[in-house]
Amino acid sequence: MGRHRSLEEATRRRGIASWPFAVLAVVVLVLLGWLGWSWASSIMDRRAAAAAHDCPQGQAVLKVAVAPSVEKPLKEAAKRWNDARTVVYEHCVRVTIVAIDSNEVLTGLTGKWNEGKVGTRPQAWLPESSLWTNRLAATDNTLLGSAPVSVATSPVVLAVPGDGAAALAMTTKLSWGTLASVAADPDGWSRLDRKGWGRFTVALPDPATNPASGLAIQSALAGVAKKPEGPLTGKMMSTPPVQTGIAQLAGAQPGDLPDTTQGALVMLGGSKSVRGAPFSAVATTEVDLYRRNTGIDGQPPAANALIEVAANGPSPVADFPFVALAGKGVDQTQIRAAQSFREFLSAAEQQVEFSKAGLRADGASQYPVKAPGMRWDSTFGDLKPADSTTTQQVNATWKNIADGGQIVTVMADVSRTMDFDGGQGKSRMEWVKSALSGMADWTVSGSLGLWEYSGGLQGEPYEQLAQTLPVTSQRKALHAAVDQLAEPSGARDLYSSVKACYEAAQQAYVPGKRNRIVVIVGGANEAGISYSQLRADLDAIALSSKPIEISFVTVGPNPDRVQLQELASITHGSVASVTDGTGLNATLAQTLSAVD
Repeated sequence: MGRHRSLEEATRRRGIASWPFAVLAVVVLVLLGWLGWSWASSIMDRRAAAAAHDCPQGQAVLKVAVAPSVEKPLKEAAKRWNDARTVVYEHCVRVTIVAIDSNEVLTGLTGKWNEGKVGTRPQAWLPESSLWTNRLAATDNTLLGSAPVSVATSPVVLAVPGDGAAALAMTTKLSWGTLASVAADPDGWSRLDRKGWGRFTVALPDPATNPASGLAIQSALAGVAKKPEGPLTGKMMSTPPVQTGIAQLAGAQPGDLPDTTQGALVMLGGSKSVRGAPFSAVATTEVDLYRRNTGIDGQPPAANALIEVAANGPSPVADFPFVALAGKGVDQTQIRAAQSFREFLSAAEQQVEFSKAGLRADGASQYPVKAPGMRWDSTFGDLKPADSTTTQQVNATWKNIADGGQIVTVMADVSRTMDFDGGQGKSRMEWVKSALSGMADWTVSGSLGLWEYSGGLQGEPYEQLAQTLPVTSQRKALHAAVDQLAEPSGARDLYSSVKACYEAAQQAYVPGKRNRIVVIVGGANEAGISYSQLRADLDAIALSSKPIEISFVTVGPNPDRVQLQELASITHGSVASVTDGTGLNATLAQTLSAVD
């Protein structure tokens, strides 16, 4: 028994080490510390994420170019959006608003954006009318990132000096449908019960760059066509009453008319009486008249406030469409953010801001109180707007009349790629024929001719099918020429054909007119002379006394686009693109309506 030692004695003699317990304690403490730090860090991260509204991808900026008339309500809406730290695709999206004239936006988007003047390119656009987005689509439909959606409206009204407005208030004889015939009458005021007042003239600056003019013309022509509620159609544009109506309206324009609606309002606002004024009325959007009378459009307030007059009949309406843009420098987050911001603008709080700015808004009628000349009256229903193709036809016809009749030769590509699918079950060539046939019908003045070109043709790679002669005397010949376009075949001999057509246009040059060549092209040059050779040849034969514009309409991808743009720029022409044949009608008309 003596051999058994007590546990205490054994332990004391063996001397068990204490350091493992110390190490274990340290490990436990470190582990607990790490767990505590991780827990606290997680809490902090969650709080930070909550504070940042879960935008782990960081910040994104959506720049929106807007018409000046909606700058104020858009900046109010952007402030609310930004204060809410709205998240799109895990980005906190900050919206910035910049007011830029719509024509300047269109020019920049379809050409070279002037960053030095207006900053970086926007990712969304809110012009005053779909007429602008239609023009963008007609020039290059790949630049639209979404379908345009209206966020506010403004009816087109007539701005008239006080005594003229008082006279019109006493008659029901002025309607959009009678506007053309009244304007064409040297004693138009007598038809409105004011004998001896002379001509009733409505100022309509170029409809391609002034939407109020374009919408007013649409409404007048729809009335002439006996369909006052609209829409005006391409078929109506080919009828004698409508062709007479647009000629009457264009022919009644004063010679010293300013280029813009605002300029016309300023000019008319300088007259105390309609009698002796440069013109009787200006077609304008309601919101722009309000801005002009109060001087918040950048010009001094009108010396004599013009009075808002609504003509009888369905009123044309500017629809203020919001659209996401696409192309270089625009990503999917910005496109989705643009759509989200557009939806945000439709909320009641934002709609009230539109109303306060003088626009018609959904469910809101808080119009400005200080608004001389404004009545904010209910209109006589809304005109159904024309589609994009008809809109461009109106603009082209007006421009043609204003220019005294353009001299236009169209060159149609009949090479093998024109047999490619053009959309909606038709080939590119079928769409070309449809567009050219329509052009022969709706063109009301000037001259029109047709060439075809392709290496697959017998003999030369080009052929004149219809001489460039007054269109009113050769509509049948033009339709026959369209029917004679060759079946697509062969390589594309573009530059040799352009040179030949240019030389022919020089020989047939009409002084005092706008002489133009419009080339429909379905791809890159494949045969004949090179671009550099064409440039050298044109430099050698061009005459300053016979300027001839060369414009291109490309169908589908075109590797030569840079060269085409350069050639168009040198000759003061233009380049427009469509992805397939479905947009060809509108794009051809858009090209012919382009401002000098």
